[in-house]
Amino acid sequence: MKGWETWQRQTDNGAVESEQRVVLPAAVVDFSDAGAERLGSTYWLEVERVTMRLVRRRERDSSLELLVLGKGPPLLRFGPPKIEATEDRVACTYPIRGGLLARRPAGEISFAQLGGSQPVLRSTIRGFYPRLAAREGKSDWTGALYSHVQSRIHVAVSRRYFMRLISETGR
Repeated sequence: MKGWETWQRQTDNGAVESEQRVVLPAAVVDFSDAGAERLGSTYWLEVERVTMRLVRRRERDSSLELLVLGKGPPLLRFGPPKIEATEDRVACTYPIRGGLLARRPAGEISFAQLGGSQPVLRSTIRGFYPRLAAREGKSDWTGALYSHVQSRIHVAVSRRYFMRLISETGR
């Protein structure tokens, strides 16, 4: 996969921001509402695949939840996706509403494709307060579980997600 980049940071108030991106030879989804929806649904399928269905999604009441074996309280809960589609940008953004892995309901996860001569595919987390990350005013080591487990799983899922979208288009 060419043009792969990833970065993560924690803001002064404890929120996590992260982005994975890849430069594409050509667009992998249409610049339409259906293309945006495909960006979102393909990511959640990849979460299930990477975790060998240990983590499963459940959709109910216009929200999406990630659960261990599809049972119990949600690890993460997301509100209804916001779909955006223009001639050079398509995105599916889910607000983070809480769950066991969230310290509080805040932030979003977004999947986007930007057009141009070299389209870019992105997976972005903004304003998320993970329960496992270091807390404001505490030593960085207190967030080791987030950095070494939850964050790495997200990066691995994003990489596989990008590869799946690229391979499904045959580009």
